[in-house]
Amino acid sequence: MTEHTYRVLVRGRFTDLDDAGRERLLAEVDRHSLLTNGFSEDGALAYDRTLDFFSYRVQFRAEVRDDERAVRDRGLAMAGRAVDGLGVDYRELRATVTDVDLVKIRQRR
Repeated sequence: MTEHTYRVLVRGRFTDLDDAGRERLLAEVDRHSLLTNGFSEDGALAYDRTLDFFSYRVQFRAEVRDDERAVRDRGLAMAGRAVDGLGVDYRELRATVTDVDLVKIRQRR
C-alpha cells in the first residue's frame, strides 16, 4: 500500500441564513480569514463578512488509487461537518484535489 499526501480545497456557498446564523458567522469571521487559514490536517474553514462563499482546506495522507474520488469525498465530508458545526446551511460543494507528492518544483537557475 502506497500513501501520498493530498490537499483538498472545497468551495461552497452559505444558504438560507437567518439572523441567528449570520450573527454566529460574523462573531467568528476573524478566526476564519483566508489569510490565516491554510492547509492543515485539522482542516480550515475560511469566509469573509459577505457571508456568501466559503472555502475549506485540508491536507491528509491517503492510499493512492486510480482515481481521487475517495480523497475528494473525504474532503467534502470534512467540509460539510465543519459548516454543520456552525449551525448553518450550505450548497454547491465542489472540491479540487492535489497530490502533493506528484507536484514538481522548478529550481531557479
